[in-house]
Formats: sequence, C-alpha cells, structure tokens
Amino acid sequence: MFKTLGKMTAISLLAAVSAGAANAQDVIRFATEAAYPPFNERAADGSIVGWEIDLGQAMCAHMKRECEFVAQDWDGMIPGLLSNRFDGIFASMTITEERKQRIDFTDKYYQSPARFVSKDGVALDRSAADLGGLKVGAIAGVTECYLNKFHPDADIAIYRSSEDMFLDLQSGRLDAILSESVQADFGLIRENPDAGFAFRGEPALDAGCFGAGIGIGVRKEDGDLRASLNDAIAAVRADGTYDALVEKYFGYDIYGE
Repeated sequence: MFKTLGKMTAISLLAAVSAGAANAQDVIRFATEAAYPPFNERAADGSIVGWEIDLGQAMCAHMKRECEFVAQDWDGMIPGLLSNRFDGIFASMTITEERKQRIDFTDKYYQSPARFVSKDGVALDRSAADLGGLKVGAIAGVTECYLNKFHPDADIAIYRSSEDMFLDLQSGRLDAILSESVQADFGLIRENPDAGFAFRGEPALDAGCFGAGIGIGVRKEDGDLRASLNDAIAAVRADGTYDALVEKYFGYDIYGE
C-alpha cells in the first residue's frame, strides 16, 4: 500500500511540475527600463507602470497570454534577450538597421520624433551647420547621429540619460537640446511650466538616424511570437484600445504616419 501511494505521489508531483513548466512557457516576459515616464516607470509601491505596460497587457489579453514586465538596464537589453532572460524588449527601442543585425522587431507601435527645445529668446539657427553657435545637448545614439549628420560644426554635449541633459539645460550649461519629443514634453516642459521651455521649429526627421519607429525586440528565431505580437498591435489599434490609451496618457497622436 505504501509503495502504491509513493508511486502515485511521484506521478502527481511529476504532473504538477509538468503543469508548472507548461504554465511558465505560457508567460511572455518583457524587459522594460522602468525609468522612462510616461512609457515605463516605477510606481510608489515598486510596481512597473506606464503606457507601454498598459498597451502590452492589452495586447496580451488579445493573444490570451499572460505577460509580465521585468526591469532591465538599457545596456543589458539586447544581451539579456539573446541570453533568454526574457522574451521581448518592450522599452521604447528604436528599430534601426544596426540593431536588426542582432535581433528582429515587430511592426512599430509608436513613433515620436525628435524636437529641439530651448528657453524663450534663444536664437536657434536650424539652417546653420553650427546651429548659430549654441551648445546643444543630445542623447548618445539617434539624436547624436542627427546632429553629427546635419549640424557637424555644432558644439554638442552627449548624455547617457535625459534627466542629466534636462538638468544642464535648466541650469544654463546648455543653450538647447535635441530630444525625443514625448520625453521632453513630460520630463521637462510640463515639469517647468513657467521656465519658458518650448519646442523650436519642425521635428527633426531622418530615417537613417531615427529608424522606422519603435518596435518590440524579439530573437530572430522567435518568428511565431513576432507574428502574434504584430497581430495584437493591429488588433488593439483596430478596436480603439490603442487610441484610448494614447488619449489617457498623452492627449495627442504618437503613432505618426
């Protein structure tokens, strides 16, 4: 009797472990920076919240899959994906040809152009290679690329984080910045309504530097997941969920053409 019970217990445990493994495989794990409001950030209770998290959960509901978001430093995003620490990068990552050599991307789910920002009275000359002699801040990578390409004589200061760049603009160490527009809107202009900061001129557009929009990064071998995510992006845009979330967080279109 005891041998029989032992055998049954072992079978039960094996079944439970197998079910747990199957359930784990059903969960899609997305990496996010948790430091890029309003797209992704830490709430007071430590949870990860933001527009991308709400959008991702709506997409996962469409796919009938459970999803979770995990925090990951930016420099570890692609290495972490390639080492299977998570299944996708849902972190406002621009689709570029350089990144596509290592990973694949879904269709874009938004595209926020870069804009110049300065205080009132600053003479920013967009027609000049040196931008009128101003000292201009940019984030390493895409906005740096644009300034080097179109304003090669400009005095450029390169930053790793938008927060540090915004602080230097506020303190007067910079005359202007070139920043992703939503981040500049929420992280600088709205935070300092009486400081005179505003967008200057038309958006900075260049597919060579800014890529084809923002997509979810996936491993090249995960074609089925990529296809499912593309279907989900299309579905939430078609049923009004996407527009409702955009209106809730931003109040203006961020998808672009």
